[in-house]
Amino acid sequence: MEHQFDFLVIGSGIAGLSFALRAARHGTVAIVTKKDKLETSTNYAQGGIASVLGRDDSFPLHIEDTLNAGDGLCHPDIVEHVVRSGPDRIRELADYGVPFNRSPVEGLEFDLGREGGHSRNRIVHAHDMTGRAVETALVSAAENNPNIHIYENHLALDLIVEHFAIKAGSIAVRHRDVCWGAYILESPRMELHTFLAHAVVLCTGGAGKVYLYTSNPDVATGDGLAMAYRAGACLANLEFVQFHPTCLYHPHAKNFLISEAVRGEGGRLIDRRGKAFMEKYHPLKDLAFRDVVARAIDTEMKQSGDDCVFLDITHREPDYLKTRFPNIYQKCHLLGIDITKDPIPVVPAAHYICGGIVTDGFGRTTLENLYAVGECACTGLHGANRLASNSLLEAMVFAYESAFHCAEHIQQWRKRPVPEIPACPIPMGHLNSIQSEMVLIAHNWDIIRRLMWNYVGIVRTDKRLELALTHIRQIRMEIREHLPNIPLSNDLVELQDLALVAELIIRCAIQRKESRGLHYNLDHPRKNDVAWRQDTVVRRRQVEDPRGVVGAANNVPT
Repeated sequence: MEHQFDFLVIGSGIAGLSFALRAARHGTVAIVTKKDKLETSTNYAQGGIASVLGRDDSFPLHIEDTLNAGDGLCHPDIVEHVVRSGPDRIRELADYGVPFNRSPVEGLEFDLGREGGHSRNRIVHAHDMTGRAVETALVSAAENNPNIHIYENHLALDLIVEHFAIKAGSIAVRHRDVCWGAYILESPRMELHTFLAHAVVLCTGGAGKVYLYTSNPDVATGDGLAMAYRAGACLANLEFVQFHPTCLYHPHAKNFLISEAVRGEGGRLIDRRGKAFMEKYHPLKDLAFRDVVARAIDTEMKQSGDDCVFLDITHREPDYLKTRFPNIYQKCHLLGIDITKDPIPVVPAAHYICGGIVTDGFGRTTLENLYAVGECACTGLHGANRLASNSLLEAMVFAYESAFHCAEHIQQWRKRPVPEIPACPIPMGHLNSIQSEMVLIAHNWDIIRRLMWNYVGIVRTDKRLELALTHIRQIRMEIREHLPNIPLSNDLVELQDLALVAELIIRCAIQRKESRGLHYNLDHPRKNDVAWRQDTVVRRRQVEDPRGVVGAANNVPT
């Protein structure tokens, strides 16, 4: 079935919804999301959104904190623009009905918390469920907008790209690639759809599920990164995977994050014997940058042999903790942990991909009419390490900028003839496979996640990375060989995307011969600004045929 809209948004988190609400003023919008519309990383974000709203705060201070966290790889112009745009975007969310905590202090609009790496209190929050509050408000606004159509349980398989090679004489000198839409798989009916649009916006989130332990929901399988790479777009800085220092350690607590705001309110990291340890690693102690805290916890666990460390906030008043952190209090209480009396067992877990699809200041990728917003994008804001609570801020700002750019061009785009689009070639598996080798999916999924955790985790070495690359290429070859025996399903698509993204992370990590931010290699323990103060860029080789070719990005030869 074929669908046509002005704008196609893939993903229903804060990035996709914010873009859709603004773009809907200028045309029709389709939002496709592979699960329920609320099943996004945004919905699980606890801490809040960083923005300069306090009396003692300033844009230069927020900019400085962001640049310090990014360890030399942030793009200063992008940092300044995002930071200065923050207050307007926060008030826009408030206008949509997001119930941010208000300040009890006269003259201050919002209650402002503090998190690691911030020199001032600037975290706007809705208790400890900020993401859920934002997601709920934006979904409600989108559902009530007649120009927005939401398609749940629709998984994007591949982008539809028109490829041209521009020739000078007999030599192809540059490529022009235009994105026209995407092939979409509707589940559980397993029906294939073609969605066409004048602009396609990838808002697919991150790839935390590539690791064994992660704070991310199950949908975070790197689909947007994989699709963009197959289509020939540039990706960058995938070696910088942020591990959140404090994920709840409990056999029945899947992916539950203990917000950095707990440390912002005075929580201390201690070992099993009750001894605080962060003063050994950084002057900011428990409020150091996330890469520092995650490596410190990793080191303490390896030295002691303990399975976890503990986060102690028991010195604060019980009523205050129940009010400030109701979600965390209730979750821990259900698991037999009273945070007003007991230290919370925590471990680091994969949390955020600081790299992604390369974009400019309008969210444009290196393919025409393809945009990327949110965690799947590499805008230049985060550099080598994201400052806490800058992620939702980035998503809002670039959703605004990309929608603004699209609005300026939509009338021109509508005049272009749409090329003939072939039926989806079903590049992954088959709809009517007789044999079922589904065990391959579960087995390889588990192998990939353990491989990445053990060899491409918080601390790396050249040998581990090379072994990881050998293993992941073998796994990808095995998957390709057995495709005819595996029925097409969401699980198969996600496995292939996950395996590809894992390889790209490894390749970027091998390429960077230094330690910077979130990438720490024992064989190259020092930072090298002379050789490596630059982005690590990967791109699939382009089509050399000078004719325009339209098809699934999987058809582009490597």
